[in-house]
Amino acid sequence: MNRKALVTGGSRGIGAAAARRLAAGGADIVIPYFASGDAAERVAADCRKLGARAEVVRADVRDGASLAELKSSLDAMEWAPDILVHSAGTAFYGLLGDCGEDVWDDIMGVHLKAAYRLTRLFAPAMAWRRWGRIVYLSSIWGVIGASGEAAYAAAKGGLNAFAKSMARELASSGVTVNAVAPGAIETDMLADLTEEDRLAICRDVPLGRLGRPDEVADLIRFIASDDAGYITGQVLGINGGWSA
Repeated sequence: MNRKALVTGGSRGIGAAAARRLAAGGADIVIPYFASGDAAERVAADCRKLGARAEVVRADVRDGASLAELKSSLDAMEWAPDILVHSAGTAFYGLLGDCGEDVWDDIMGVHLKAAYRLTRLFAPAMAWRRWGRIVYLSSIWGVIGASGEAAYAAAKGGLNAFAKSMARELASSGVTVNAVAPGAIETDMLADLTEEDRLAICRDVPLGRLGRPDEVADLIRFIASDDAGYITGQVLGINGGWSA
């Protein structure tokens, strides 16, 4: 691949799997972390074993100044990403009446505002080089909605619209922009589910099981490759056939 990839949320779950898959495909990796430096370093070590250059840099995706400092650090390293994967995420489970504005703003900040900031920071150089891949990690709940997760679903729905808009804006510059919308994936975001809840989800999924992070990572790796140059502005579902 011979590209450079910036993977937010790369210390765990789907982001970590994506970092490893991109490294296996020949990309060098930077993983920003905020409170999970040890985990990020373990993923970076895995990427190095795959032959990639891999660095970890402290940054808070919620904070615009922190992301600007991240870009400055990468500029000092003469390291401009060709691939941006925004996989950092957080969630709140509860009724809307229990979701205060601080929680709402935090979820929007991590998922949607961070995507806006990261794209503003890194897309111009991609456009100047006339090649780039931007992938936002969305969710099936951003497509169909989710009772008890209104903020999360709204943020992911906004991310889908943002991906479609940026795809149109950047198309003439050789930069593709897509969202990947997984269904129920076996990550720590589902760790609190009871066995009964898991079985109920699996009954609704035609393939009869939860997805794996590496399966989502394989899709991310493909749409970040040269082979996916005609795919842009899409919300790509990967959900075992689960649509509602």
